[in-house]
Amino acid sequence: MKEPNDPSQAALILASSSPRRRELLGLLGISFRVVPSSIDETLVDGEAPEAHVQRLARAKAHDVARQVPGFWVIGADTVVVLGDRILGKPLDRDDARTMLSLLADQTHRVYTGYALAHPCFPEKERVRSVCSEVTMRHLSAEEIDGYVDSGEPMGKAGAYAIQGIGAAIVSTVAGSYTNVVGLPLCEVAADLQALGIFDFLRRDRQP
Repeated sequence: MKEPNDPSQAALILASSSPRRRELLGLLGISFRVVPSSIDETLVDGEAPEAHVQRLARAKAHDVARQVPGFWVIGADTVVVLGDRILGKPLDRDDARTMLSLLADQTHRVYTGYALAHPCFPEKERVRSVCSEVTMRHLSAEEIDGYVDSGEPMGKAGAYAIQGIGAAIVSTVAGSYTNVVGLPLCEVAADLQALGIFDFLRRDRQP
């Protein structure tokens, strides 16, 4: 069996259709391709945020690894947590308004879990979660309606995108900014280095 630092085993797949994660991973200057996962992301009653995002990240990575064997796969999942309430993606515009009303003038936590997996090297698998704290400013009903009307909140955990128009409603971020966007780059890069594949992925990207 080839070692995971063999360049023929170093190709990476991002198991996500999120353009934000694709852009973030691209910032590392590595080669990868996208094969989205279609697993069920339903919450499990009583599941802690860290356990939830790690479970889904691992499930997404394994789902794609089964479809395209022979590659390293990275799966990720992000949730917003206010108190003990997990906020995923809004179901509709009313749900988005409700989430933003709850988050306004409050500090919440953002958890992103990610998993790096390869079917040939189960002992090398990495599954982690990172937490950042985000404080949102006060929002009037009119501001919330205007933001929802922009369409940006849909498909976003917690109904906002800090890298987009949502930057105007966030006061402070404590911890990893890229984690809030959807992928903690510092930790991901460190794990790719530890697995011995980061340099190969960068080399593959060179013209």
